[in-house]
Amino acid sequence: MATDCIPQLTFAFQEKLRPVVARFDQAHASTDGGVVLLKAVDDRLRMTDQLADCLVDRRAPDKIRHSVRDLLRQRLFGLACGYEDGNDAARLANDPLHKLVVGRDPVTGAALASQPTLSRFENAVRPRTLARMGRTLAATVIAHHRTRLKGQAQRITIDLDPTDDPTHGQQAFTFFNGHYDTWCYLPLVATLTFNDEAEQYLAAIVLRPGNSPATRGARGLLRTLVRQLRRAFPGTALRVRVDGGFAGNDWLDVLERQRVEYVVGLASNARLVRCAGQLLGEAYGLSKYSGRTEHVFGETLYAARSWSRRRRVIIKAEVVRLPGREPRGNPRFVVTNLEGTPATVYATYCQRGDMENRLKELHDGLALGRTSCSQFWANQFRVLLTTAASALLQELRRQAQGTSCATAQVSTFRERLLKLAVWVERSVRRVVLHLPHCSPWGDTWRRVALAVGAVPG
Repeated sequence: MATDCIPQLTFAFQEKLRPVVARFDQAHASTDGGVVLLKAVDDRLRMTDQLADCLVDRRAPDKIRHSVRDLLRQRLFGLACGYEDGNDAARLANDPLHKLVVGRDPVTGAALASQPTLSRFENAVRPRTLARMGRTLAATVIAHHRTRLKGQAQRITIDLDPTDDPTHGQQAFTFFNGHYDTWCYLPLVATLTFNDEAEQYLAAIVLRPGNSPATRGARGLLRTLVRQLRRAFPGTALRVRVDGGFAGNDWLDVLERQRVEYVVGLASNARLVRCAGQLLGEAYGLSKYSGRTEHVFGETLYAARSWSRRRRVIIKAEVVRLPGREPRGNPRFVVTNLEGTPATVYATYCQRGDMENRLKELHDGLALGRTSCSQFWANQFRVLLTTAASALLQELRRQAQGTSCATAQVSTFRERLLKLAVWVERSVRRVVLHLPHCSPWGDTWRRVALAVGAVPG
């Protein structure tokens, strides 16, 4: 029977079943039972510890209830579990699993920070601290992969790619961008690819005003990554892969001074199309004969008027043939200092496509666009925490190799392994998490738990 303090709902289904009663009366329970997996990964990488060490707490010591480490963990693990807004803190303040991963007793521990406390925390971080946190995030990711690869890698590829972050308020430094046809920020995202692995690993992000050119902030970010990578992987070849917005002479000179391999997309123009003319003719002939889309590769030495010298340009002369339409020429170009055949070099450039998956996960799975603070640096802090949460999830997904979750998108991975009902029981000696016996992804959860350090028995 219902009581005044515990309301209940009763369902009377058409089938001849007993009435079904629903009560929200389980005090020490959570719907985020899988967040302990993320906590195990974080303990291995020490990501939140190292990021928190960058923060300076300027609050009065006698008035502190939540340390900066606890606040950072609360926000980061909340993002990973899909709670994109600080307002969610009110609903999670007494969640036993979120208290547990922050470092508090899940049953008797103090409630987590409120939304106003988290907002003050986000707005108190200063630019120099954010720069230090950005370097620390990249260093943490690089150090982890150095351990994973035992310090040996033949080649590491750095991909840089801007993305749009639409804004809908009075945020500082938001501008209208004609290319995206919206008011926005333009974050610059960096990923790392080790050897010939298919996956690109998130390493850094820089939030930029909405009217920024493609290369704004890229030089400093590249210098930081190159320096850290050469320190961690001495003697390893480094390669930079970017799109056509980075094809200016100043940027190409930077790449050459850094002594890295590079392959950069190049916008088409009349002169380059003339260089591709003969190859396009061959492609048209092949397409007419086969009835399909065909392409032919070639190369030339080319220098735009603003370039300091001629550079190798790879040409992909493609003829696109679609049903019911006339064949259409589609020449593409990349500038590079790589050796190898034109087809091989262009294939190397195309491998940067996995970056789109990382951007999709940041936008759709981790709410990268939740940059609603009025202060620019608070929004930079938010996107940095989002990237850190994504890096933890990416490493957790890597530990799921051999399972059906190994290639799942962030939202799917979260739904299967993190959003798991759990009842928490605490005794003098231990904390027991009671998970559903019939969980559809229980076997995968156990395998991942063992991979991140859990002990059977």
